[in-house]
Amino acid sequence: MQYLIDAYYRKEHAEERATLDTLAGVDALIDTLLTGPASQNLAELHCVQRKPLPSGFPDHELLVGVDGKRQVGVLGFMDAEGNVVTLGALEGRGEVSYCIVGNPTEFPDRSEVPVSLIRQAVKEFLTSGGQRPTCVQWQVPEFW
Repeated sequence: MQYLIDAYYRKEHAEERATLDTLAGVDALIDTLLTGPASQNLAELHCVQRKPLPSGFPDHELLVGVDGKRQVGVLGFMDAEGNVVTLGALEGRGEVSYCIVGNPTEFPDRSEVPVSLIRQAVKEFLTSGGQRPTCVQWQVPEFW
């Protein structure tokens, strides 16, 4: 089965979400976030094929942020089992922030990983039908 991911990362996506259905599309999304302004370096992703909650909202979410200057990024995954963020290097830079359309989202220390892992994880999210990627380590944040 080919899966379809809805993506929100630009103002115009509030009305109509961008869609990803190929590995090349994932690469294009990451490249767009890497080369865009810092106020637009975070995307919100949902797999269309997953059954929504009774409210009609998705039962899951993958946040994908990348920093083009530092070539690192962060992932946040939410579903019925809870909220987790990527677990990065032992030496973090403190709390970090990524933005969707200028709206910041803070992530905890030690949550950034190399962009190559971000790409791999988002591709896994696509090919698994919106499941939490297993190619990265996760941590339960104290806040978030």
